Amino acid sequence: MSDDRADGEGERDGGGASASAAPAVGDRTAAVTRETGETAVEVTVDVDGDGEATVDTGLGFFDHMLRALATHGLFDLTVRADGDLAVDDHHTVEDVGIALGRALDDALGDRRGVERFADRRVPLDEAVADVVLDLSGRPRFYFDGEFAAERVGDLTADTARHFFESLALNADFTLHAGVGASPNAHHQVEALFKTVARALDDATRVDERRGVPSTKGEL
Repeated sequence: MSDDRADGEGERDGGGASASAAPAVGDRTAAVTRETGETAVEVTVDVDGDGEATVDTGLGFFDHMLRALATHGLFDLTVRADGDLAVDDHHTVEDVGIALGRALDDALGDRRGVERFADRRVPLDEAVADVVLDLSGRPRFYFDGEFAAERVGDLTADTARHFFESLALNADFTLHAGVGASPNAHHQVEALFKTVARALDDATRVDERRGVPSTKGEL
């Protein structure tokens, strides 16, 4: 397991507890643009969408995985990325994860009314992925598993792990993810994306009975 943030870091800023109602479904949207010397990324997300996705990162397999993330998470997603793919795929995948994480964080707001916790296990044939997620406002990432091959199509397999690290740390949630042994790295990566998608769908659902799901009154 890898722990990518030290205990006590990354607490979500916020004021005191509020008595306002849970956000109305359909209001949770955000757009983020990220430009560096290595990439230019534009992301929009609607947490309460229908699973529609328009994606163009220049990496065919990564595009396929992002569409799967939207389809199985039932959120609408647009991603456009122009990266230094002549160097490698790392910067593009990382910066898409950062931008999408920030967009999710913005869309969820103070997370009032969300279920908060989710636990999912999803197979793709012989490959099985496990995910436990907490929309805690405490950015953490833990991963267990090894991919069967270095590359899947035009994607370096380990950048899938790094994508979810970037996503979790920038969306301010705790993510435990693991993938079991398999001879097929394609199946391992795809199972991981689908499992995270299902967990995000579960954790972000609004229960109108809830306020902020924390005894502290804030996340």
